[in-house]
Amino acid sequence: MNSKAPSPCDDTKAALLNLDIALEQLLAHAENLPDNAIEIVDLSHALNRVLAVDLTSSIDVPPSDNSAVDGYALSSDEVKVDTYLPISQRIPAGQSPEPLVNNTTARIFTGASIPSGADCVIMQEQADVDSASKAVKFTTSPSRFQNIRPKGQDIQTGQVILSKGQVITPQRLGLIASIGVNKIEVFSPIKVAILSTGDELVEPGDPINEGQIFNSNRYMLNGMLKSLNFEVIDLGRVADSLSETQHILTKAATVADVVITTGGASVGEEDYIQAAIKSLGQIDFWRIALKPGKPFMFGSISNTPILGLPGNPGAVFVTFSILARPFLLRTQGCTADIKDTFFLELDFDVKRSSARREFLRVKQNAQGKLCKHPNQSSGMLSSASWAEGFAVIVEHRAPKNGELVEFIPFSSLFSLSN
Repeated sequence: MNSKAPSPCDDTKAALLNLDIALEQLLAHAENLPDNAIEIVDLSHALNRVLAVDLTSSIDVPPSDNSAVDGYALSSDEVKVDTYLPISQRIPAGQSPEPLVNNTTARIFTGASIPSGADCVIMQEQADVDSASKAVKFTTSPSRFQNIRPKGQDIQTGQVILSKGQVITPQRLGLIASIGVNKIEVFSPIKVAILSTGDELVEPGDPINEGQIFNSNRYMLNGMLKSLNFEVIDLGRVADSLSETQHILTKAATVADVVITTGGASVGEEDYIQAAIKSLGQIDFWRIALKPGKPFMFGSISNTPILGLPGNPGAVFVTFSILARPFLLRTQGCTADIKDTFFLELDFDVKRSSARREFLRVKQNAQGKLCKHPNQSSGMLSSASWAEGFAVIVEHRAPKNGELVEFIPFSSLFSLSN
């Protein structure tokens, strides 16, 4: 039982917490959590994992000077236009060349090592070969280092190629393989327990009665969490009962690194999440200047963070994307806020300003401007399914058609790269 003084969030008339301040507090809390366990995984199983240590190269890439084209390696001092040079050797990629004989050239292929004594490569399109005499003349005078990729051009020995906290993307898998590493240290995926509250919730496929609704939040949260490579502990639905809510929250705080609840975060007679958290732990803040999603709540039980999301599916979608997602990624060890934002013109007027930052569900029209779904209700998921991203309407502003606003595409919210 927590013995702290009543939280300011007990006052339902208290001012709403600014979204930026709420996010700052969430990220600070995530930074202060202990580092996750570390696993060593094969490179073939490392996609979308978070690097747990800096990764340093023990080799140069490329390991030697090599040819950027198919052609002829030679000394630039020995080339005379339209004068034949004998071909003294043939160098395919992967073969160690012999030193270049003076006043000769070497047939060389893309990626092959440059022989000592050569300082340039002339591409085969600028060469005229006499097959009978095994000699070649050139239609151009080369410059030193022409068409040569120098040793270490991409990576040098001792260079940190990736830093702790970066996500292993497909291109980074290739980068790691290029330095000969086949196993890397990554953070274990954090365990996120999810639970839905409400006697009105029915699972898809089960019979439904009047006054009940299907539990969409459970499946949406599962999908959003798995798209970000977290381990999900699905605790299902909790009945509207204080004792049952306390029981399931105690279990969740024991088995998971983070707990996410949906519904019951307000202070109505049938809302038990807040009361249960207070009885078992603490609430750090509640009620954010965010639309939709004002009832978002953050607290903890036995040092396990609890994110209390609203019950309306549209509000769950927004609060997870804008608040829960960056907190979870930082808890996972990611060092960057992984999302794209850019500015696009509106194709509509915002009729009135709000004291809350609003996240409108929008998509681009043929002119590249943002059009909004006609129904922005917090209970609607069809608008999120129709939309391509959020248009961010800053507090106390009402931008008009043609004005630029921040746009956050959904594609960047449910993928990993930084």
